[in-house]
This record gives sequence, C-alpha cells and structure tokens, in this order.
Amino acid sequence: MKKLLIPAAVVLILVAGGIGYYFFNKKPAVVYKTAKVERGDMISAVSATGNLAAVVTVQVGTQVSGTIQKLYVDFNSKVKKGQMIAQIDPSLFSAQVEQTRGNYLAAQATLQKAQADLNDAKRSLERNRQLIKDGIVAQSDFDTAENRYEQARATVKAGEGSVAQTRGSFRQAETNLRYATIRSPVDGIVVSRNVDVGQTVAASFQTPTLFTIAQDLTRMEIDTSVDEADISRVKVGQSVGFTVDAYPESRFKGTVIQVRNAPVVTQNVVTYVVVVGVDNKDMRLKPGMTANVSIETARKENVLKLPSAALRFKPKGGKGAKESAGGGKPSGADQRKPKKEVGQQVYVLSADNKPVPVPVKTGISNDGQVELLEGNLKENDEVIVDQVSNQKKNGGMGSGAPMGPRF
Repeated sequence: MKKLLIPAAVVLILVAGGIGYYFFNKKPAVVYKTAKVERGDMISAVSATGNLAAVVTVQVGTQVSGTIQKLYVDFNSKVKKGQMIAQIDPSLFSAQVEQTRGNYLAAQATLQKAQADLNDAKRSLERNRQLIKDGIVAQSDFDTAENRYEQARATVKAGEGSVAQTRGSFRQAETNLRYATIRSPVDGIVVSRNVDVGQTVAASFQTPTLFTIAQDLTRMEIDTSVDEADISRVKVGQSVGFTVDAYPESRFKGTVIQVRNAPVVTQNVVTYVVVVGVDNKDMRLKPGMTANVSIETARKENVLKLPSAALRFKPKGGKGAKESAGGGKPSGADQRKPKKEVGQQVYVLSADNKPVPVPVKTGISNDGQVELLEGNLKENDEVIVDQVSNQKKNGGMGSGAPMGPRF
C-alpha cells in the first residue's frame, strides 16, 4: 500500500506544479475603462483670480499742516460733494489772514498817498510850464518841478507793486484757512480713515492721505491676471462668472470691460490685467474681496462632447495593442522610414475587446470635455479613457497562496 501511495503523491505534486506554472505565467487580462460620447452644450472658459475694487476711489488729503481738531465722518459714512469731513486747527491760519490783511490795507494806503503826491507834482509841473513861457520862473525851478513829478510817478509804481504783493499774501492766507477745513470732493462712502483727533499732519513734502472715499460701490470692478497663453482668447464684452469666499454658495456675474496691453512680469511669468465690470446693487460685495473668475470665451449648443482623457489615452505595449493600431512588427525597411505623424485620435473597443483607433478632429474644450467636430463617432458610443490590468484579480491567488515545501 505504501508503494502505491508514493507514485500517487509524485503525480499530484507534478500536476499541482503544472497548474501553478500555468497560473503564474499566464498573462493578466486587460480591462479598459470607457466613457460615453455625450451631446450637450459646451462652454470654454479662462480661469483667473483678482480683487474687487470700487470703480472710482478718491484719496482725500490736506495741503496744509496742522493738528486735527474735529472729525465729522467715520468708516462707512456716506458723504456728499462739498460736505465737511474734518477740521484742522485754524488758529494759526486765522492769524495769518489778519496779518496779511493789515499789510494789504497798509499798502493800499501808501499807494493812495503816493497817488496824491503824484497829482500835486503834476499840477505844480503844469503851472511851472506855463510860468516859464511867460518868463516868470527860472529854468531851475521848472526842472525841480519836473523831477518831483517823475519821482512821484515812480513812488506810485512801487506802491502798486506793494499792493499786488500784499494782496497775494492775503489771498494765500485765506486759501490756507479754507484748506484747514477738509471737504469731500465727491459723493460716496468713506472706506478708510487714517487720522484721529489730536493727530498732527505735515504737508511739507507730500500730501498726507486722510480719507479714502469710494465714489459708487453699486458699480465695482475686478482686476484679474490672465496668463499670456490665454490672453488671446479674452475679448471685451465677454461674460464672466465669479465667486468670492464670503458667499461660496453664490455665483456672481460680470462683463469684461478692458484688456490692458501692459505686461506684468512676476518671476519670469507674463500676465495681463483684464478688468471685469460688476453690478453691486445689493451691496453684498466689498472692496478687497478675492474673486475666482471664469471668463467665458466660447459657447456652443447641442454638440458632441468627448472626455479629454480619451485624447490622452494610448494603448500600453503588447502585441494585441500594436496590431489593433495597425502596427504589427515592422520590418527592417519600415524601421528606416520616418514615422508618419498621426493626428488626433481616440480608441474604441472592437468585438474581440481590442483597442481600435478612430481619427477625430476637435474644437473648443473645457476642464473635462472636448468638442467633437469630425470623426466616426456618435452619441452614446464608448471611447477608452484608461487601461487597467486585471492582474490583481487573476493573480492575487498566486501571489497570496502558500508556497510548497522547500527541498
């Protein structure tokens, strides 16, 4: 009995080894992941980011130095053109006005006195001119009268100059006094206040900014940065959709109103500023918010759409894949010939589960789909988007099964 068991065990070991060899050396089945060709609307867009800002923002400063005495507005205050919004201490400016007014009045009085002297000198000269004809006065007396007249005329000219100079100083002092009262130059909303009561502002070298006023927050704009590769697709008048972090569930709309030609270079990356006009009648949007913008560059309705992954798919090596693509094993002569450039193509599955190329021509695209312009495909046809090896299913047993005894 023992003699019969030994040959049977040998046979079983040989059979098990043959079966194991077959399974371990069997090529794994290939599984292809497919997606359907769909029909629908296609929208091509350019993505960008930017910040919201008021269309017109005015920085209100001061042309005179002094201490802030009063503030009449604060953040978010609505103001009208000409409204008083701040007051610089006017004491020094009022004193300068009084001083320059006194100098101006004194100059006017001096001018009047000089004009009176001129009139008297003129009368004396005319009288001496008549008397010298009659031989009543000497020539020296006439010359003296004429000299006095010329001096009186010069004194009047000097008085007129003094009056003009003091008048200018007086008007400058009055202007400085007016500048001590800060008024709003436009209708709008105060979005920034940079001073407090008691703070001293100095306008010696440059005009300090006291307030920033947004003229109209119901109309805003977004300054976006568009990459140079996409700028040729952006045109004035295109529709824009965007979101902001404050309202992630809402999508706002706008319109491209300007494409600026000046390049912006940042770390060797060239971008261009595209300005988007936004309607903000509900006042939900605020200056400075970050906007994620999508500029609609093209739209087509009821077209065939391919998944973008289908254009990127290429069959992975293997005899079947090469033959299905019309390859086969090239001869030596064929290897020496230059390869013919292949246009766009996708792959479909044949009846025997082999990938077969289909030439196509595409149009506009979005993030995940491409418009199909030409190609032997129709709606609901399935195209290959990925190739997955089935080795895990068939070979998992072989890789995880216990090995035989070691000899």
